[in-house]
Amino acid sequence: MKKYILAVLVDNKPGVLTHVSGLISRRAFNIESISAGYTEEPSVTRINIVVSVESENELDQVVNQLSKLVDVIKIVNLSKAPSIERELVMIKVKASKETRGDLVNVVNIFRANIVDVTSENVVIEMTGNQSKIDAICEVLSDYEIVEIARTGAIALSRGPVPVKKM
Repeated sequence: MKKYILAVLVDNKPGVLTHVSGLISRRAFNIESISAGYTEEPSVTRINIVVSVESENELDQVVNQLSKLVDVIKIVNLSKAPSIERELVMIKVKASKETRGDLVNVVNIFRANIVDVTSENVVIEMTGNQSKIDAICEVLSDYEIVEIARTGAIALSRGPVPVKKM
């Protein structure tokens, strides 16, 4: 299976995200992650979808089916274009007085941030590519991870041309 990140520009209306995700899942394609948010235009929502498919032919099927939806404005495969991809993770880790110094060292090595501290836990946030996020999760597993929240990938095209003009 190969993963692709699609930037899908849609009309900012209720139910559009449900239609997009439903169409992909009905075709038995796996959505690895999906995120949606406002764009520079209030009438447009951007949906970032990481989809796993067996072949480029299957990816073409997904794109063709999505393009038939009335509310879809534009679809760009950012895996094929020069792009910048990032993911955000927040990780709550058990932290005693004895382990807190080690955790600070791990956070510094990964260029992450501690965003909350209690007597029992620390919450760490980090952005990066999937392999970097996986790596910090693996290292922190030695300290008893209490909870993890990951956004999934988002991406922007590199250079002066925005997705809406690609």
